[in-house]
Amino acid sequence: MDAVIKKFMPPSAYMEKPVTDRPTEAEAEAAVRTLLRWTGDNPDREGLVDTPKRVVKAYREMFGGYDKCPAEELGRTFEEVAGYDDLVLVKDITFHSHCEHHMVPIIGKAHVGYLPDGKVVGLSKIARVVDIFAQRLQTQEAMTAQIAGVIQDVLNPRGVAVMLEAEHMCMAMRGIRKEGSTTLTSTFTGLFKDTPEEQVRFVTMVRGGRG
Repeated sequence: MDAVIKKFMPPSAYMEKPVTDRPTEAEAEAAVRTLLRWTGDNPDREGLVDTPKRVVKAYREMFGGYDKCPAEELGRTFEEVAGYDDLVLVKDITFHSHCEHHMVPIIGKAHVGYLPDGKVVGLSKIARVVDIFAQRLQTQEAMTAQIAGVIQDVLNPRGVAVMLEAEHMCMAMRGIRKEGSTTLTSTFTGLFKDTPEEQVRFVTMVRGGRG
């Protein structure tokens, strides 16, 4: 199967590159030291001396989505699909994100489906799109819409369905402290939005095989 590679110039909304005044690593490490002092601990004690460097390195990895464009991940498609035009579903895509309100983890799974219109995309690309949006400060609602939006805009399928289910540490670790509660969000475009039966089929396939 030969891939069709098209240069796609994504809308600026999907680029979301870092702001131009990103601080230096030294400035970021100094900020971590300030936060350590704010907790009431001593940043100069043995166990914390290297913590600022570790935190900055970890942030580079956990928030790497700001330096990537999800639209570019979808630019390589396959048109030799033997006439297949039914639902493509990638489910149980694990992700780790961070709440934009408290900067604590959001841990969950994404389920992404689409109805192809003559072309499909590599399955790993769907997972990469989820990861790119997850590796930014997020709300679950916005992330759900972003995943569906970029797939619809780039692939132009007959419809996209996205469901996210996640636990928010801002609810489990602080505030109301309700550990184990799960938030579920979904969005639909095209035929999924206009046809309730397609929505039901998507949810049934996502839930299939679960207790």
